[in-house]
Amino acid sequence: MTFLLIGSPPLFAQGGIRIDAGTVIRDASKDYGRLSAQMLRAAQESYTLSEDVSIKSPLRCVSLNRLEKAMATGETITEEMKYLAGIQRITHVFYFPDSKDIVIAGPAEGWFPGYEGAMLGRESLQPVCELQHLITALRAYAPNKEGAGLVTCSIDPTEEGNARLQQFQAQFRGFNQRQFLTGVIQSLGKQVIQVEGIPETTHAAQMMVAADYRMKRIGLGLDPLRVPGLQTFIANTEPNAGNALFRWYFTPNYDSVILTEDRTGMQLVGDGVQLVGANEIVSESGERTIVDRALDPGTAAFTQSFTQLYPEIVRQALVFGQLRNWIDMLICAAHIQREDFYGQSGWSMEFFGDETKYPLETFVAAKEVEPVVATKTVNVRGVRRTLAPIAGGIEIQPELALTDENARRDIDGSIAKQREQISLNLPDGVWWWDVK
Repeated sequence: MTFLLIGSPPLFAQGGIRIDAGTVIRDASKDYGRLSAQMLRAAQESYTLSEDVSIKSPLRCVSLNRLEKAMATGETITEEMKYLAGIQRITHVFYFPDSKDIVIAGPAEGWFPGYEGAMLGRESLQPVCELQHLITALRAYAPNKEGAGLVTCSIDPTEEGNARLQQFQAQFRGFNQRQFLTGVIQSLGKQVIQVEGIPETTHAAQMMVAADYRMKRIGLGLDPLRVPGLQTFIANTEPNAGNALFRWYFTPNYDSVILTEDRTGMQLVGDGVQLVGANEIVSESGERTIVDRALDPGTAAFTQSFTQLYPEIVRQALVFGQLRNWIDMLICAAHIQREDFYGQSGWSMEFFGDETKYPLETFVAAKEVEPVVATKTVNVRGVRRTLAPIAGGIEIQPELALTDENARRDIDGSIAKQREQISLNLPDGVWWWDVK
C-alpha cells in the first residue's frame, strides 16, 4: 500500500524561494544554500568589522534607549546597529531606574555574511540577533498600546480543498501512482498562509513562515538533516482512516524565564522552543475538528525528538536559530511593556516605533503555497491509500512566560548580582559595552 503525505515546499527567509505576482510561494532552488567550509572561510576573510566589536564576549549589553538615540541622530545606520553589536542570543533584560536605561544582554562575537540570508557568528556559525526582528517585537508590545497577545503563523489547506480531497479519496479507483498524485494535488489546491500579531510584510513574518515550511519538509522526510536520533513523521506514522489532519506547532517553552524579586532583571534559559502536535479530523465538507486522543505515533516521535534535539538542528538549519531568537525577543518585549519600563524611563520609542522613520514593512507577503506530496509504501492486508494533510504553524503567547505560574524566581540572587556588575558610566554616543 502506498499512502501520501501532504506538506509544503521549502522556504527560506532569503533565497531558495520565489514569491510571484500573485503572492504564491514557489521553490526557486534545489540548493538550500549550504556553503562549503572553504566558502565560509572566504566569506569570513572578506568581511571586516571594527576590532572592538569583533571581540568575543560572554555578556555584551545594548541600551535600547541609547541605540535609538544614536540611530535617530546619526547620519548612517551601521552594521553594528543592524546586528545589535553581534549578540548571538538575548539572555538578559535589565532596567536601571537611575539612568533610565532599558538594557538587553547576551553572548556576542564578530560576524560575517553566511547562508540562508543570515549573518553568522565567526566561531559559533549561528545567526546573530537582528535589529529588524527586535524592533518588530517591540512594536508588537509598544508604549501605550495593548500587547499583541498572540503572534502566529499558519499554513493550512482550505475547507474546500479538504472536501475535494475527501471526495477524490472516496472515488479513487484504478489510477496509477502518477494519476493519483496529480489528483491529490489538484483536489487539495493551494494552501493558505496567515500571519497574525505582526505585519505580514516584515522580515520576521517571512522568517516564521520559512521555519514552519522547513519543519514540515523535515517531518515528511523531504529535507533530511544529519542529526542522530531525529525521528521523522513519515518513518513512524501508521495508516489511518484517511480523514486525519496532522498538525504541528512551534510554541515557546514557557518555563524559560527567571525574574528578580523587583522584576527589573530577567534571564532567559534553555532553548525556549518546543514542537508540539495536535490531532484533527476532517469531515466530508472539509471542516476541521480537534479530537482528544493519543498523538499519532509519527507525530509523537517527530515532535518530541525535534524538541529534544533543537540545539543540534539549529546548527544545520539556521532559520530555526532565527526563530529561537525571535521568540526570545517577543518575550523580552512583552516583559518591557508588562513592567512599564517605557513609562518608568520616559522612552516613547519615537524612532523605532515609526514606520516612516524606520521602515520594516518592506517585504512581499506570502499568501499561498502549492502542496507537495511525499509517499510511503506500507504492506497491509487489502488495498487502501491514506491521505494525511499536514497543517499547523507557530503560536507564540509571550506573556504566558511571564505569569506567576510559569516564571521562576531569582532564588540565589545571581541575576541581581549580574545587574549590579553592569557599569553604566558611558560617554555620549556609546550604546553597547561588554561586562568585564
